[in-house]
Amino acid sequence: MDINLNTPALLFPGITLLMLAYTNRFLALANLVRRLHEEYKKGKVHPTLLAQIASLRRRINLIRYMQALGILSFLGCVACMYALYREALEVAEWIFAISLLSLIASLILSLVEITQSTKAIELELSDIEELERSNIFYDMVTDRSEKKDQAS
Repeated sequence: MDINLNTPALLFPGITLLMLAYTNRFLALANLVRRLHEEYKKGKVHPTLLAQIASLRRRINLIRYMQALGILSFLGCVACMYALYREALEVAEWIFAISLLSLIASLILSLVEITQSTKAIELELSDIEELERSNIFYDMVTDRSEKKDQAS
């Protein structure tokens, strides 16, 4: 397989957009951490607060690793382009392979973080009793009139 200068360059826009998405997720989590920290300092400790903080800590660490692997992938693409420029084809192929593996690892961590995010949202909603019983299958098989009857 021969690669040329355009091959790693094709990943630049994708990696850049991915890094932007990771940064946005990080900023959203940072704001949430600040809000929860303020609640904790004010003594507004609700039952799920400590579990939310632990979840946020795990998610922030995941995002840190996602970003690091994304940057490694980006740097690999640049290094691959330089190796191609220097006509070191075999080195360029190895660097590009490492870059792709870093990108794959970053995406896998992103999937794990999204899973953690959904669990955190479920934890946030767990104190609302009527939502605990609700799920996609329950919503499909029951109609709205039955739900209203159950709520009464």
